[in-house]
Amino acid sequence: MKEIGVGLLGFGTIGAGVVKLMGRNASLIEEKLGVRLRLRKVADLDITTDRGVPIEPGILTRNADEVLTDPKISIVIELIGGYKTAKEFILTAIENGKHIVTANKALLAVHGEEIYAAAARKRVEVRYEAAVGGGIPVLSAIKGNMAANHFGTVLGILNGTCNYILTRMTQEGADFSDVLKTAQELGYAESDPTFDVEGIDTAHKLAILVSLCFGTRVDFNQIYTEGISAISAIDINFAKEFGFKIKLLAIGKLDGDRVEARVHPTMIPVNYPMADVDGVFNAVRLTGDFVDTVMFYGRGAGMDPTASAIVGDVMAIARNLTAGIGRRSAPLGYLDNRLKNLEIKPMGEIVGKYYLRFSAVDKPGVLARIAGVLGACNISIESMIQSARMDGETVPIVIMTHEALERDISRALEEIDSFDVIREKSRLIRIEDSLQ
Repeated sequence: MKEIGVGLLGFGTIGAGVVKLMGRNASLIEEKLGVRLRLRKVADLDITTDRGVPIEPGILTRNADEVLTDPKISIVIELIGGYKTAKEFILTAIENGKHIVTANKALLAVHGEEIYAAAARKRVEVRYEAAVGGGIPVLSAIKGNMAANHFGTVLGILNGTCNYILTRMTQEGADFSDVLKTAQELGYAESDPTFDVEGIDTAHKLAILVSLCFGTRVDFNQIYTEGISAISAIDINFAKEFGFKIKLLAIGKLDGDRVEARVHPTMIPVNYPMADVDGVFNAVRLTGDFVDTVMFYGRGAGMDPTASAIVGDVMAIARNLTAGIGRRSAPLGYLDNRLKNLEIKPMGEIVGKYYLRFSAVDKPGVLARIAGVLGACNISIESMIQSARMDGETVPIVIMTHEALERDISRALEEIDSFDVIREKSRLIRIEDSLQ
């Protein structure tokens, strides 16, 4: 039977999952492809630690060049992560005419344009289904069965660590720091969780989704990114009172010749399907002009789901090779010369509803002063709660606004925070309750 050579860079958790899947389901893969996928080399700095998966003698190597230059390897899987070394390896593999499969969302979000251009010159594929949503096949769907649609919005819960933390806070009333510690003990969060809890990982994934949905290049640094570390149990409880849950949401919206691309904690109504996406699960919600609304849901990380997406990409490339096709489609689904450079809409120009929480001294006239500033800044109040004192002096005042311009919200909060009766920085959480 004809063989297609595969090389693997990185033999960590996900790499071990790929080796396990390619071995355990080899017969199934052959039945579907009509060719055998042959894992020829696996490169990693550590080739002595037992990963718990069988691997043939002679396949492991510390020398990445054995993967990058082997003429019998047609497809290279990059799973080392990071930027500099991963980019160098991928560009070398492309220069040697090899097709690429990667799960490296950070690399693609920051350096994707350079990698895609190199692949176009060499007429090879770059596939990255595992970079967004783990085993959820959302990228293939956008580029495939839904490709004829104009997309209007893409919304995602894209980080399992953040979603686990917010779920526990919602269900148990626990504080962020306590749940984060538990998540680290269970292996859901890294020892340094910054990329996850500050929204950076989610923003990497949003950059890819926005490019795919709207056919535009994205400067990752222009994506507004706010994490969940400032979310407190009091905000979770007030959200419940108003009929909302708080999720770290990736939001992409097409607005004429501009796009919204932002990541931040967001209140969504409890009766929305995305509000029921709990724990370490991910979800992506798309709206297209013909397909209408579609939501994808599943495990967004982990050895097995991610390996499933990676090997699926390998099989897609293998089908092309079997048919004698080198590069069937561009990485972002659009012809290379048709990609746009749409402006990312500044946050100050975003229009939406807002949850505002003030910690104020409990004395007459305070609420009237706050309401007066909001009114002067063109912000209309939809509802309000003033709770009992928390520490004998201060009282939380919570206001839900009608739609307002974020620039006006920022201006109002700056003035209110200067009041001598305000005891801590005011809290703002954006609301999405009119999803189309």
